[in-house]
Formats: sequence, structure tokens, C-alpha cells
Amino acid sequence: MLLVRPSQEHVASYLAALERGYEFDEGLSGGVARLREQIAHDPQAFFQRFDDRNASAGPVQLPDGSFVPRLPGIGRWMWDGEFCGSIGLRWAHGTTELPPTCLGHIGYSVVPWKRKRGYATSALAQMLPEARAIGLPYVDITTDVDNVASQRVILSNGGQLVERFDKLPQNGGGKALKFRITL
Repeated sequence: MLLVRPSQEHVASYLAALERGYEFDEGLSGGVARLREQIAHDPQAFFQRFDDRNASAGPVQLPDGSFVPRLPGIGRWMWDGEFCGSIGLRWAHGTTELPPTCLGHIGYSVVPWKRKRGYATSALAQMLPEARAIGLPYVDITTDVDNVASQRVILSNGGQLVERFDKLPQNGGGKALKFRITL
């Protein structure tokens, strides 16, 4: 499995995964039909969202429906001959701090039918050099307390638990864990 920059070459497999039930919030909304329209109308704008180091793609909608300013970020798709998941890195220029509505520097998700193959662990390992290259000394990653699989992914990549906390209502609420990986 390798990380690829989202492109026209990979989009059909991505859309097929969405139609099969894959859900991961990449700052996109409106369902698969709306997404197909967006890609057909302006594919360049769609793909630029995945390499938005200046946060120019506009605000991000939170789970509660509110909007916050977008952070600089990059997104990659997990690829093993077909789309198998997403991983994204976000940061704030000039600081390691993130706004309270951003749960961590890195978020990832694997399609349900390809889980338990080590893809998330590999994707996170491949993304860490990107974080180092933009100058981050560490990344914070959060997960729900009951998401043991994600905790294993983070621990396998050198993560250390730094705190237990309650997510803000804008982020869906609930108990969560914050891990830190030193780069």
C-alpha cells in the first residue's frame, strides 16, 4: 500500500468506495452525486483541496454544521491498486498549536472492507516525514477512547498518550485520547 496524491487516475475508485458506503470527512459535503458534479465541473479545484498548503479552499464544516477557517493541509489516498482510504495532515503556520475545533494534526480512515491489513499503520508512517518536512517537531493525533484499532496504529508509530479529554460539542462531543508522536 502506498500513498498517492489524489488525481483523475484514482477518482473512479474513490467514488466507487463512497458509493459502497465509505465515509470520511475530507471537507467535502453533499453526497456522492454532488461530489461527482463538483469533480466534473472543476476537477482541478477538487484535487487542489488535497494539497492546500495555504488554506485557500475555504472554510471547513464541523460535525455540528458550523464552519471554521480551513487550516493548511495535505491529503493523500491509500492505494493498493484501488482506493482503500484517506489520510490528511493539517497544521497552523508558525506554531505547533491547533485551534480547539481541530482534533489533531493527522486524521485517517480505511475503507471497512480493507481494514486489519496494516494500511492505516503504513499510511501514518508514510505521512510522518511530510510533517517533519513542514517543520513540525511532533504531531498530535486524537482518537475516541473505544477506538482500540486506531490507538494501535498510533502506538505502532511511536505515539505516547498525553491526555484524556472531552471533545467539544462542535466535534461531536464524547471522550477522547490525545497522543503525540515526536518527529
